[in-house]
Formats: sequence, C-alpha cells, structure tokens
Amino acid sequence: MNYIEVKIEVTPFSEEFSDIIISAIEELPFESFVNDSPFLKAYIPQNNFDTRDLEDALSWLRGLESFSFKVSSKVIEYKNWNEVWMSNFSPIVVGDRCTVKAHFHKDLPNTEFNIIIEPKMAFGTGHHQTTHLMIESILESNLKGKSVLDMGCGTGILSILAVMCGANTPVRAIDIDPIATDAARENSEKNGVGNKIEVLTGNSALIKAREYNIILANISRNIILSDLEVYSTALKSNGTLIISDFYTQDVPILVEAGKKQGLVLISEAARDNWSRLKFLKK
Repeated sequence: MNYIEVKIEVTPFSEEFSDIIISAIEELPFESFVNDSPFLKAYIPQNNFDTRDLEDALSWLRGLESFSFKVSSKVIEYKNWNEVWMSNFSPIVVGDRCTVKAHFHKDLPNTEFNIIIEPKMAFGTGHHQTTHLMIESILESNLKGKSVLDMGCGTGILSILAVMCGANTPVRAIDIDPIATDAARENSEKNGVGNKIEVLTGNSALIKAREYNIILANISRNIILSDLEVYSTALKSNGTLIISDFYTQDVPILVEAGKKQGLVLISEAARDNWSRLKFLKK
C-alpha cells in the first residue's frame, strides 16, 4: 500500500502552530505526524486521501494572523516507508526506570523496565510527551493485582509496562486501528508478554461495566469526552482513570466533564504543553 506524505510548510514554524494544524485535521484518517522544521509532515494511505477534505479542514486556519502555511503532497512507495518512519523515531527514557526503544537504538541506559517495540504508524506527533507522561503515572501507581484496560493502545507500550509492573492478566488493550492492534500483538510477543495481553480491535463499545481497577486512555480529547461516561461506568469503586493526549488548555474542560461522571481529579502533570490527568472514581 502506498502512502501520501502531506507536507505543510509553517511560517514561522513552531510546535504550537504545528499542533494547531494537527488539531484541525486530526479527524481525517492520517496515521502519523512528524515535525521537521519548517514543515509538518502528515502521512495517510493513498486510498484514503482526499484533497478537498484536507482543504476544508484547513480552511478556517487561513485567516489567522499568527502564522501562515503552504501545503504540498507526494506519493511514498510502501517499500520506502519503513526507512522514512524509522528515521523519525527516537527512544523514550523516563528517568532511570523505563526505556522504550526500537531494535536499532544503541547505547541507551539499562533501566528497570526496558521495552522494545517495532515502530509502526500508530505513533503520532506528541507521542513522546504523552507516552512519557503516561509511563510516569504508571510507575507512580500500584498496579499489582489490578485489572487494567489500555484504551487507544497504539503499539501496546502501556499494556506491556502494566504487565511488567504486576497488573492482573490479561491486561486488555483496545484500539480502533487494526494497524495499531497488529503492532500491539507483535510487540507483546517481542517483549515476552504475548499471552498476558488481550488485544482487541474496536471502540468503547467493547468495554464492560465495573470491570477495571485502572483505565489508561492515551487518546484524543474529543474521544475522551465522548467516552468518559463509559470509562466511569467501567471502573470499579475507587478505580483510577489516567488520561493524556490533549493540551494544557483542554484541562478545565476535561476536569469538569470528569466531575459530571463522578470522577475526582487527584493529580495532573504536563510536558511541552501536553497534559496528563489522573482521576479517582468515588
């Protein structure tokens, strides 16, 4: 399968302006984003690309005075995709406790938990910030014997770490993207926990009530808002919901929405304008 690389030249370039553009087009079926100053590069399967849809999504940004942008696109042959993606993937190191790396990364610290993944297109821009924040929160939590759901599991990093931290198995991992769930299964096997993670392709309709002690949701703001009631219902009494993949300016909206579902904010953290919230269900 061929991909389209949409190349958006942003003037002046900043990650903040890049994030604004991503927020405008994130509902389109793009599978990954890469910041490569002065460009934002977005990748989408060729058969899912529609120039008119892209222009419609970007149209409201063209009147902004803070930045301008130019859009171009080209076809990337599938045989070249792995090289393109691997060249843009860098490891995640969380203190001296956890390292997430690909097989081609060398000379990295040997931390308490070491996760090796095969980078696929289930990563997007911000993955370092939000995954870093979620890993920190997992490491700060007591997962031993706890039932865990990883919602929007991507390549399975959080599920794998949850197993390593002693979560009750199988940890359930759900993602709507079959590319992501295939990657999660592959990475679970690669890290020796393939029989301890149940990976499902689908959405929140797969979640059952009062089933989990901990729900991890590293997923976009709009999906979190639409699924908060489902997450709250799925949590056992005194269960914990940990969410990320949204900007700091979105925190008040999410906190208020959590209150309406009986979720009490117990901690928050931020990294490069990305935030993580941790709620307790009373």
